[in-house]
Amino acid sequence: MTDVGPTLETTRLTLRPTRAEDFEGWAALMADEASKFIGGPQPRSAAWRGFVSVAGAWAIQGYSMFSVIEKASGRWIGRVGPWVPEAWPGTEVGWGLNKDAYGHGYATEAAAASIDWAFETLGWTEVIHTIAPENLNSQAVAKRLGSTMLRSTTLPAPFAGVVVDVWGQSRSQWQAQRSRLPLRVT
Repeated sequence: MTDVGPTLETTRLTLRPTRAEDFEGWAALMADEASKFIGGPQPRSAAWRGFVSVAGAWAIQGYSMFSVIEKASGRWIGRVGPWVPEAWPGTEVGWGLNKDAYGHGYATEAAAASIDWAFETLGWTEVIHTIAPENLNSQAVAKRLGSTMLRSTTLPAPFAGVVVDVWGQSRSQWQAQRSRLPLRVT
C-alpha cells in the first residue's frame, strides 16, 4: 500500500499515515480504559469506524493523525497529529498512546514533529489541544509543548456536551520557543 501522506521521522519514532496493519494496535488502544479521554473504551466495531475515519481524512483533507511507530521495536504505539473534524473548536494536534508507551516522552516528541508539520506544510496559524479537565497527563504534554490553557468549551456531536479545556499556541509562539523544547526531532 502506498501512503497517502508524508512520513515524519524523529529520533525514536516514525510517524506515517494510517495503514490497514495498524488496526490491531488501534483496537487495543480503544478497548483500554486509558482511552476514556479519546472516545473509548470501545468495542472493535466502533474502533474500526474511528480508524477508517482517520485513514479517510488523509484522502479527503490531505492530513490526519499519524500512526506512531516506535523505531526500536517496529510496533504501533499510538496516534498523534492534526485532527479537525467538522465543527471542531480549532486546528488540533492531538495524541493517544498505548499505556505501555507512557512515560517515555513519545507524545511530546511526536506532537512536536506534528506541530512543525502543521505549521510548515498546512499553513496553520494556531494549534490547539482539546483536553479533558481531569486529564493531567495530557495537560503535562501540552505544557511541555509550550501550550497554555486558552478556554473551556464543549465538543460537537457525537461528543456533544463533553466539556474540554482548549490548550494551544500561535505559530509565532511556537517558533519563539521551539528550540527550547526538551525533546528534539530530526
